[in-house]
Amino acid sequence: MYTPKPFALTDQQTLLSFIRKRSFATLCADVDGEIVAQHSPFILTERDGVLKLEGHIAKANPIWKSLAGCNALVVFNGPDGYISPSAYPTKAEHGMVVPTWNYSAVHVRGVVSVIHEGEWLLRQISQLTDEQEAGLVQPWRVADAPEPFIEKLTQSIVGLEVCIDTIEGKNKASQNQPLENREGVRQYLRAQGLNDLANWMPPKE
Repeated sequence: MYTPKPFALTDQQTLLSFIRKRSFATLCADVDGEIVAQHSPFILTERDGVLKLEGHIAKANPIWKSLAGCNALVVFNGPDGYISPSAYPTKAEHGMVVPTWNYSAVHVRGVVSVIHEGEWLLRQISQLTDEQEAGLVQPWRVADAPEPFIEKLTQSIVGLEVCIDTIEGKNKASQNQPLENREGVRQYLRAQGLNDLANWMPPKE
């Protein structure tokens, strides 16, 4: 991922927080010369000092049969949006402005393992559910469903585990623009209803 220095996300905790907040990702891998992709939610775990991504997919999905041992790129996307030159106050001064696109993303690389163990799968879907249900007035838990139903469910999925080798992040949020243009972009985004993207912009100086 091409990342000019002003846009680089380098703080480890910021990167891990990004993954937790934007947990639905795209896993890409080279399988026998063919690029394959899988869209799945992942949870971030740390076991024995090793960071891992854990997810699951339907056993009926044949992609899992090819993923074991593959090097993978897992892409987590943040909010994104088009930035019009009209957002820049300097447009009225000299006109030397062009459109762009603001976005954020985190790339994780690692080797994929495929997991069939029922206990692992139950823990994974339980943790994923608990994370997503947190904050709801009446959070649902896996244990709320009949045990035979959950057991049948775990038999119909397979786990995906990515042992993380590297993490890199990018937040392109107009940091390369003068302060007046950055504030113009912030106001432009809020006027467009793109509050999530506006909130990803660095704080005012």
